Amino acid sequence: MEVRLPHRDTSPVYDLLVIGGGVNGCGIARDASGRGLRVALAEKGDLAQATSSASTKLFHGGLRYLEFLEVRLVRESLIERERLLRAMPHISWPLRFVLPLHPDMRFESATPVSRMLSLAMPWMKGRRPDWLIRLGLGLYDNLGGREILPGTKTVDLTSDPAGRPLKPQFRRAFEYSDCWVEDSRLVVLNARDAQARGATVMTRTRVVSARVSDGLWTADLEDAEGMRSTLLARAVVNATGPWAADVLRGAMGLASQDRVRLVRGSHIVTRKLFDHDRCYFFQGSDGRIIFAIPYEGDFTLIGTTDVEHPDPSVPPVCTPEEQDYLCAFASEYFAKPVTRDDIVWTYSGVRPLHDEGAASATAASRDYTLKLDTSAGAPVLHVFGGKITTYRRLAESALAKIGPALGNTRAPWTAGVPLPGGKFPVDGVPRLVAELRAAHPFLTEPWAFRLLRAYGTDAREVLGDARDASALGQDFGATLTEAEVRWLMDHEWARTAEDVVWRRSKLGLRMDAESVDRLDRWMREFQRGTTPASTVAAIG
Repeated sequence: MEVRLPHRDTSPVYDLLVIGGGVNGCGIARDASGRGLRVALAEKGDLAQATSSASTKLFHGGLRYLEFLEVRLVRESLIERERLLRAMPHISWPLRFVLPLHPDMRFESATPVSRMLSLAMPWMKGRRPDWLIRLGLGLYDNLGGREILPGTKTVDLTSDPAGRPLKPQFRRAFEYSDCWVEDSRLVVLNARDAQARGATVMTRTRVVSARVSDGLWTADLEDAEGMRSTLLARAVVNATGPWAADVLRGAMGLASQDRVRLVRGSHIVTRKLFDHDRCYFFQGSDGRIIFAIPYEGDFTLIGTTDVEHPDPSVPPVCTPEEQDYLCAFASEYFAKPVTRDDIVWTYSGVRPLHDEGAASATAASRDYTLKLDTSAGAPVLHVFGGKITTYRRLAESALAKIGPALGNTRAPWTAGVPLPGGKFPVDGVPRLVAELRAAHPFLTEPWAFRLLRAYGTDAREVLGDARDASALGQDFGATLTEAEVRWLMDHEWARTAEDVVWRRSKLGLRMDAESVDRLDRWMREFQRGTTPASTVAAIG
């Protein structure tokens, strides 16, 4: 017997349907909405549920990409780095990276620079010389018109605190600048800004099919409850990341020669391995590099790997082999070996790179490719590849391609425009923390700092008029309260405990399984419209 799902007809015609709620999709939705287009965004899961919450969490130019002569990509990334830092000083901040010099470090096989050096200086035998690293860092300092971040300097590891956790053989290093970013919060803030500018954001809504009829895309949607609806749009953006090729050929029924290369990047989070606030850039004997970064106050983040991934339907996990690889890599540098016993959490994401036939996953370009297709009778733009640092420029480029097809040629506008909560100076966090604690005396310094780093000036809204902790309702642990969870559900599409503790925050590192389960039960009851028992207890 055929089972018919409920169907809800939604008739308004949108200018643009964006499929995919990662950083590229949300960035495009924000840009398009700000240009006056009527935008709908559909994401089959939670915002940033896949690749966009599994990065190394850096706004950076990609120093190693210079060895592949991807100068345009590096320059664009470096220009964006400071532009984005100004627009989101709550979720992004400067970092200094220490690059210990190792005499036996080699190039990743067959990079353009290594091939040229092998011809010019065969006696180097594939080694990556210190002078070349310094030359690359000089280019890195100046290629993007750096204004805020300090430049490269040489560090004596025998006297500098950065040398203490390292093996004594490392005596000298270069230190340079890049930026941190809270990747999943970046996605959510773009979605919030898109919605504030008129976009319709639909999470947990799958595009079952999309076909052209009478010059319009007719998209059949299905939400988490199995409710079906139909949406009409003049154009579509396929920003589904690892699923871009599947959506192109499956849901949209289009033919294409474009292929997506899936590369898994895995990370481990360990106990805190060093006490200072700088990061490490380690060169491996295999030509690859990894980072070791202070993480969430009490931990160290180490990553990433580059491994071919078989299929987007296979959930990416940090395999035991990858864990061993990262531990061994870091142990080449740290005086105390890093072992699996040090690992407290792992995560893995799939980078959807445009397949141009590179020899290895490491060599595959991180640049983005945009393909506009009008063969179906209405325009669709396919987004392949990209990196988190260039998401805003990717969105501008996407609108430059698809805007004219919609009769919209408004100028780019997002450069320097703050994201929600980010309208304050780059160095303004300490002042705002002090103001928040003055208004809410019960806040500890770490609690206030966490809220400012997550929400910026919107932290005031999260706390409301509370003068004591009990006014925030149920305490779920790790400074997470009912007031904050309600705010996340009302303003940021959070629906499950996983959304809250692993994407809207990283409090899962500090909460036990019982606390997370209690939070999940509370959220389910709240969504059913009942008053959770925890709320009654808090009020009573």
